[in-house]
Amino acid sequence: MSDVLNQNEIDSLLSAISSGSIDVEEAKEQSDEKQVKEYDFKRPDKLSKEQIRTLEMIHDNLSRIFTTTLSTKLRSMVNFEVVSIEQLAYSEFINSLPEPTILGINKLEPLSGQFIFEINPEIGFGIIDRLFGGFGNPITDVRSFTDIEKVVLKRVMNWLLTDFREAWSNIEDLEPKLLELESNPHFIQVVPDSDMTIIITLAAKIGSTEGLINICLPYIVLEPIVKNLNAQYWFSSTREKQTPEHIAKLKKRLNEARVEVDAVLGSTELTVEDFLYLHPGDVIRLDKKVEANAELKIGNHHKYEAVVGTKNRHKAIQIVGVAENLFEESEVND
Repeated sequence: MSDVLNQNEIDSLLSAISSGSIDVEEAKEQSDEKQVKEYDFKRPDKLSKEQIRTLEMIHDNLSRIFTTTLSTKLRSMVNFEVVSIEQLAYSEFINSLPEPTILGINKLEPLSGQFIFEINPEIGFGIIDRLFGGFGNPITDVRSFTDIEKVVLKRVMNWLLTDFREAWSNIEDLEPKLLELESNPHFIQVVPDSDMTIIITLAAKIGSTEGLINICLPYIVLEPIVKNLNAQYWFSSTREKQTPEHIAKLKKRLNEARVEVDAVLGSTELTVEDFLYLHPGDVIRLDKKVEANAELKIGNHHKYEAVVGTKNRHKAIQIVGVAENLFEESEVND
């Protein structure tokens, strides 16, 4: 019920006092009584509402990064979103997990302690199926993971931990590292059963497969940086990072990005009829002479001239010049 009365409630209250229906002295005594608020000592809330909202911002960003990373790696439609953020005792979280499941036990340097990254089997098998060339379809019978599947899952877990680091970078420079992979939740004890943890649950959809991903962060691990979990610190950190050092880091990461390079010997056009009657040994005439340079394309842009050859028994190209239309393309793109 709201503490602020609207005009109708005020009028009703005044008329009740005037008619004697309400005893003013009795109402005053009731208001002086202490209000009791229930408190569960088994589940004490460690974080304020503002800190929970900041965690939502962090993991909303994390969901977007996960979506981009796995869409690229799996070449499939992927979507992540935050479902809930709860404060639970560690035993409650462990007892809620299926068996078997995918549990990554990780350390979070420079903080002390460990945290858990859990991927539901439905999502785990969907990712494995997609990486092995399948369609990422959901499984009907959950089973234990093979040794080969565990190796693949460790690689996937490292992808996600790299994204986790990026999402938290506005709060603290953290270095999550995978220690081991486990399938039985009851074999893991990162904190005592009664210790409070923050559970971030993400809904994941990969192709036609849906499932959950849970991140279990013990409060004792986050305690040194809890004071930074506020919107003001988040936005101020974002502004502070637009420095020459930050720009240099971005340039370094950009320089390490992989790009697709194609050497095009030539091209031509065929009719459908010509295409249908092609046979082994047929010669297709291209639009370039034999002595002409190949076009070296980065993305869809012709950037360099190159000569095709071999090196150490591998096909290779040697750049011999810059494409004549390089600067024209740059001007158009700008």
